[in-house]
Amino acid sequence: MKTALLVIAALAVASAEWIDIDWSRVKPIEEFDHYWGRIPKEWQFLRKLTPSRRITNGWEAAPGQFPYQIAVLIAFSDGDGLCGGSVLTRNYILTAAHCVVNAQRGVAVIGAHDRTVNEASQQRIEFSISGIRIHEGYTPTNTRNDVAVVRLNSVITFNERVQPVRIPAAGDNRQFAGSIGTVSGFGRWSDSSPNTAAILRYTSNPLLTEADCLARWSHNTNVIQPQNICMSGDGGRSACHGDSGGPMTIFENGNTVQVGIVSFGSSAGCSIGMPSVYVRITHFRQWIVSNSDYS
Repeated sequence: MKTALLVIAALAVASAEWIDIDWSRVKPIEEFDHYWGRIPKEWQFLRKLTPSRRITNGWEAAPGQFPYQIAVLIAFSDGDGLCGGSVLTRNYILTAAHCVVNAQRGVAVIGAHDRTVNEASQQRIEFSISGIRIHEGYTPTNTRNDVAVVRLNSVITFNERVQPVRIPAAGDNRQFAGSIGTVSGFGRWSDSSPNTAAILRYTSNPLLTEADCLARWSHNTNVIQPQNICMSGDGGRSACHGDSGGPMTIFENGNTVQVGIVSFGSSAGCSIGMPSVYVRITHFRQWIVSNSDYS
């Protein structure tokens, strides 16, 4: 017990310093070994390629345009990783399981336009291992059940730049095919730079039927399943490295609704026109509600 308390005390001291983030040490989650552990063996060769990493035809967000967007910084034993996330409630954020599996601790950067600057609009709130809830069906060796909620160490303050996202209502089983999906994040967007974006960006494309998405993914039902939702890759518009765990939304009846969580895309490159693949929130709505204080 004494040893455990000493470890906790050490983490508390270190975390106070960690809020002042050294972004030069942070790399996209896709560059860690455990990310690639979930990719089928026959695709592992793609890790050695140098793919196009640009989100073509994306745009810089206006300050406050996506008040639910989070940059999630995660500490692993072998480095610090970057993912996306969304504000679910005052206490919880929503992200992908592959972003926080094996995490030691983390920081949610909320209300950011430029994540590298400690803006007045920002809230930087830490979380610990005990706050991470990963879907029990997720393992590091597959892309299934790629959803997690994280309870933060302190409460989020809602204001003009920080607001919770809506998720579909209970019983909403629509496929959303044909709706325009919008994905936002701080992920990579330029072939000329290995760095992720400092300024929040977004892009949009139509959502696909499961059949159309399967057709583009060679009818591989081990990869595309009903628990996924896909966004067209037309024009090379896509989420990319560093956007994992972030929100994909639609706009209907005057409201923004999150219908997907960035899960994966083609390992051959973000801008090659392949559909990007998301966790379908309607499939996991009850799990999200049961493991958070969302109501």
